[in-house]
Parts: sequence; C-alpha cells; structure tokens
Amino acid sequence: MTYEQIQYTVSAGVATITLARPDKLNSFTARMAEETLHALAAAQADAAVRALVITGTGRAFCAGQDLAEATAPGVRIEDVVERQYNAMIRAIRQMPKPVVAGVNGIAAGAGANLAYACDLAFAAESAVFVQSFINIGLIPDSGGTFTLPRLVGMQQAFGQMVLAGKVTAKRAEELGMIWKAVPDASLADEVNAVAEQLATMPTLAIALTKYALNRSQGSNMEQQLLVEGELQAIAGRSHDSKEGVAAFLEKRKPVYTGH
Repeated sequence: MTYEQIQYTVSAGVATITLARPDKLNSFTARMAEETLHALAAAQADAAVRALVITGTGRAFCAGQDLAEATAPGVRIEDVVERQYNAMIRAIRQMPKPVVAGVNGIAAGAGANLAYACDLAFAAESAVFVQSFINIGLIPDSGGTFTLPRLVGMQQAFGQMVLAGKVTAKRAEELGMIWKAVPDASLADEVNAVAEQLATMPTLAIALTKYALNRSQGSNMEQQLLVEGELQAIAGRSHDSKEGVAAFLEKRKPVYTGH
C-alpha cells in the first residue's frame, strides 16, 4: 500500500507510525484508518520489528474523526466506529509487541482513546487530552469507556466524558492516564529511546505479559493465577529465558532474540 496520510518507518527494531494530516490536526479519514491498519499489520508480521511507536505530525497527536467525512450522506456512524476505530484498538491490544504512544499535541476524542490503548504513552508537556464526544452529542468510543475508567476510576472517567474538560499532560501523568509527561523538545528522543530499549528486551515475555494483562480485565483472581501459570510455562521454555538465566550466572549482558 502507498501511504498518503501516514508515514511508516522501521529502524533499530522499532516501527513508527506517524499520523500525517497536520492541517486537519491528524483527524482520521477512512483512508488514514485503512493505512494505519495496514501499517499495524505490517509491523506485526515483520520479525525485525520488536516494538512500535505511534505519534503525530504538527501540533496535534490526533483530533479524532474527520467530521466532514463522517457526516456525509449515506455514512452510518456505527459502521465508521467498527471499521476504523474498533479495528485499530483491537490491532493494538492484540499486537504481540509493545506499542508506545508519543503524544506530541492535542489528543481529542478517538485520538485520546487511541493513546490510552497503547502499552505506554508519553506526552509532550504542551499536549492536552479531551473526551470531546459530548460536544457533538456522541458517546466515547474507540474503547474509551473501557480503558479510561480502569486508568482513573469511574468519577474521573464520567467527569472527563460529560464535562469534556481539557486534561494537561502533567495532570494526565498524575492521574495515571499516561506513563510520563516530558518537555516538548525531548518527546521524540525519549519515546525512541524507550522503544529501542523494548526492542532489545525479551519480547516474547513482553508479549505474554501484555496478553496476561488483557486477560486480567475479565478474570477473577483464581482464573488469573491459572493464566499466569500457563504463560509462565511458555516463557520458561523460551530461548530468552534460558539466555537471561545464563547471562545472570555468567555475569554478562544477555542477548535476547524475542523467542
């Protein structure tokens, strides 16, 4: 696929998807969503990719949906949600590789919830998050009603969703909505450094950890203990686990392959 509304690059084991409609605050069109889904699939299929970054160009990370397209005659909003946003959120959560968001500017509506779906989210200190759906008479989608209350609790989630106030990056860090707020000038370097670090780690164990966390959302303690036992058996038989133990005993730095 030829990418027109995103950029996709791979370097040092890290794939980067950059949303690239800066004149429209990187709001999603059907084309942009299709390209993003294609890039997510490419990153998953590429054995050389062991971590993924999602970021934006210009002054926004993502302002959500392009409303002009979504309100065109014959367009059903539920179809847009399922085809574009549900598909992207599923792809991120099912990705057996760590996904890092680099929120470079405003993250509104689906853009905010896209960031929350990632495994780690960094934000520039100038960035803001806003659940803007209520301002046009809609409810939060893109997994927001699932992820946000689990990050901040029901009171904060409800308040953010119905009052639609802007949350600064620093406040988002304090509330646990994101991993870290960083100076604007440092965002790209910090995100890339963490992604490159993740790409050198035992990525099978990272994938199994992500799977365990996903399963925990619908499990009780006893069920989750069984999940952990099953996954630990897989991890314990992996090359990376054997390499990690050997490196520890031999007092050297381990070399992980992700297998």
